[in-house]
Amino acid sequence: MTAPITIALKRLPHGEGLPLPAYATDGAAGMDVVAAEDVDLAPGGRHAVATGFAFAIPAGYEIQVRPRSGLALKHGISLPNTPGTIDSDYRGELKIIMINLGQDSFAIRRGDRIAQLVAAPVQMARFSEVPELDDTVRGLGGFGSTGVKSG
Repeated sequence: MTAPITIALKRLPHGEGLPLPAYATDGAAGMDVVAAEDVDLAPGGRHAVATGFAFAIPAGYEIQVRPRSGLALKHGISLPNTPGTIDSDYRGELKIIMINLGQDSFAIRRGDRIAQLVAAPVQMARFSEVPELDDTVRGLGGFGSTGVKSG
């Protein structure tokens, strides 16, 4: 395991009293982040849920925002842009875009764990335009071209 990076965090006024994002267990890859507001998500509804925090992520890193598996399995609550990316030059409040894919309304309450945050390095890239691409076994095979079953 590599040494953790330090991410500056600013607590906004409506974030007072909320826990900082934190790992729930020693082996967790994502830090739990909680809601800073009460929201009732109707079936099919979406909302950018406030967290009460803003960050200064070091250059060369991002924060990936991922759904919580228990909310997805038990209630159909997910994040429509998974994984979301918080760029190192963004300084606004972290809001978690949530969607209710379930059949029942879902209550999000202040202090509820709503997502996971994963700090990740960013590999910058550039494109090089070429007249042709090299051949591969897969070639132009797209969606579903490798089948569902093995063997």
